[in-house]
Amino acid sequence: MSGGLFDIPSDLQNTYWGLVGMHLRLALVPVVGGLLLALPISQLCVLMRWLYPPVLWVTTILYAIPSLAFFVVLIDYTGQSELTVMIPLGIYSLVVFVPAIVDGVRSVPQETLDAATAMGLGPVRRYFQVQLPIAAPAIIAGLRVATVSSISLVSVGMLIGNQGGLGNLLNDGMIYHQPRLVWLSVIGTAVLAILADAFLVLVRVLVTPWMPRGNRKPRPVDEPEPEPRPEPAAAALEDSVR
Repeated sequence: MSGGLFDIPSDLQNTYWGLVGMHLRLALVPVVGGLLLALPISQLCVLMRWLYPPVLWVTTILYAIPSLAFFVVLIDYTGQSELTVMIPLGIYSLVVFVPAIVDGVRSVPQETLDAATAMGLGPVRRYFQVQLPIAAPAIIAGLRVATVSSISLVSVGMLIGNQGGLGNLLNDGMIYHQPRLVWLSVIGTAVLAILADAFLVLVRVLVTPWMPRGNRKPRPVDEPEPEPRPEPAAAALEDSVR
């Protein structure tokens, strides 16, 4: 190992940027999988309200299980592989996604659903074209929390054979007494989390154009009142049926 800033020990069998790519893969694939799993579960909780408390209870219990315990259980089936790291992270994301989606879908006004039904939208089209778009701010808020949490938790994978992305640098930094490797791991993970969160904020701005941005200039006293704008739910409904 030479003295370059991004030179890393040869036992990791990877470059620094290769570890960055591994870290993103290990963090984002479980988040996407958790979101896809949470969508049908959340819809069932919306349709059957009695189901929501036990589902929330189960996801909370699963979230409380330490990741290392998950690794011990899974390693006999999936080995020291990336899948062993991804499965717990996907399960952990459910505790964020399920409440976010359920609360977002339940926040859709009943009159909006009635209007969608009157316009000929069936339950499936109403869910995907009306309820999910209106619930998008709550869902993306949950996605931001799940993504940042997943990026931070990936480093625990260093305990099962260098499957922790940038966390592998943290492990080697402590083994070889190299503070530079520790800082590369910590700062790199923090930067990835910040960039991912900023990207999701941009996504929210793009997919929810009706949401207030918080940067409106104060209106002069002598300026006439603007025409009333349609409610967000009404605007989303109009866009969905066009």
